Amino acid sequence: MDLSIVDLSPVPTNGTASDAYTNTVEAAQHAERLGYSRFWVAEHHGMADSIAGTTPEVLLGHLAAKTDSIRLGSGAVLLNHYSPFKVAEQFGVLDALAPGRIDAGLGRANGSPAADRALGTDRHVQNPDEDHREKIEAVVNHLYNDYPDDHPYNDLQIPRSGTGTPDPWALGSSPSSAAIAAKLGLPYCFAAFIRPKFATHSFEEYREQFQSSVLAGSIDEPQGMIAVNAVCAETDEEAARLRAVAEASYKRMQRGVVGTRPSIEEAIDELGKVPEPTPRTLDADEWPRAISGSPETLASLLEQLTERVGVDEVMIQHIHATHADALRSHELIAEAIGLA
Repeated sequence: MDLSIVDLSPVPTNGTASDAYTNTVEAAQHAERLGYSRFWVAEHHGMADSIAGTTPEVLLGHLAAKTDSIRLGSGAVLLNHYSPFKVAEQFGVLDALAPGRIDAGLGRANGSPAADRALGTDRHVQNPDEDHREKIEAVVNHLYNDYPDDHPYNDLQIPRSGTGTPDPWALGSSPSSAAIAAKLGLPYCFAAFIRPKFATHSFEEYREQFQSSVLAGSIDEPQGMIAVNAVCAETDEEAARLRAVAEASYKRMQRGVVGTRPSIEEAIDELGKVPEPTPRTLDADEWPRAISGSPETLASLLEQLTERVGVDEVMIQHIHATHADALRSHELIAEAIGLA
């Protein structure tokens, strides 16, 4: 099993965005030493006092200079906000800075109404799936310079490394995003920490509809990755205690309080108790929004979930109270899976 990480650049308590980015760099370097395959950074808007990960294309350039071998990517660039040509230019630059190490993770999401207005985003697209598919296809065509000779964009060039092209990934959390990835013949990453109940159906849809496309950059066979919220500690009980932060953060989000992160003590108080440890064996229809456990328990859980959807790579997303807790969790998960 391969492991990867997606990082949101959370702002530490009483800290700044500069502190958040310093932690993200340290997390990427730590992941590289542990043998993780990829390190992706996320895009969120309008909550920079708590989540500083707003512009993955900028942060990835800095990470490229601070790492040597780990693949770097976006989890995701939100295409509904941007021009496909501009996104392709940004990833062309990244590939030139870190040849052969860049993943162009392409997704979509609306933020708050105010953030979307500030970004100039139309929240009421008539055919959102068709629009998203066309934008992904346009990014890939620009990346691979694959427009027909008579197309008006054929002469547009983007920066290149000369040794390869960023690998495009389609990201999502629904069967519709899986169908888009399948019809374009692209690798697919499913965000199970958002909508875990759709994971199995989405990968079934992806495989049933997959076609190796005429689109440049398409792959010959389905390739998937599952992103899960996972917390690891020395014991199942301690891991469940740390998981309280993720559980309480989700409860806050349901109340409309987005982006905030309580301390462990605040989280337990808001939940009314310490969460129960995740059982080592899940029921066939059970897929928790967040999982936790000792290294042995996490290894068992990740094996069950990857077998359920037929993938061999897991991307770890986490919501921890402290940066130190996150680094230690990454270390223990790497040990559990046996990364080099």
